[in-house]
Amino acid sequence: MSYIALVTLVVRDYDEALAFYTGALGFEPVEDTDRGDGSRWVVVRPRGTTGTGLLLARAKDEAQLASVGAQTGGRVGFFLHTEDFARDHERMRAAGVRFLEEPRHETYGSVAVFEDLYGNRWDLLQPA
Repeated sequence: MSYIALVTLVVRDYDEALAFYTGALGFEPVEDTDRGDGSRWVVVRPRGTTGTGLLLARAKDEAQLASVGAQTGGRVGFFLHTEDFARDHERMRAAGVRFLEEPRHETYGSVAVFEDLYGNRWDLLQPA
């Protein structure tokens, strides 16, 4: 086994999730394929990378819908690394991303917690 290719993120709606991740976060769409049954295979990942992507999976029932935004129990569950923290923090703020704290400069790097459009918590992190 070489690497984790995809991580599923349960969303309310494909198009609103795709707009947020490609617009506010600057991810690139990798695939958006109609599966013929009303569902789609929608994959995004940070622009310019070839690593792990997010599979945006629309909730299919009430149990899945209830997990939207709470897939990690309120903990930071996703870690977005950057090579220019100040630039990306400002770009994301200008795009309407909600940061839950001011940037911190820790021994391991510069970091700030933000929420995606559903309330999932992410770290924007520039490693030291």
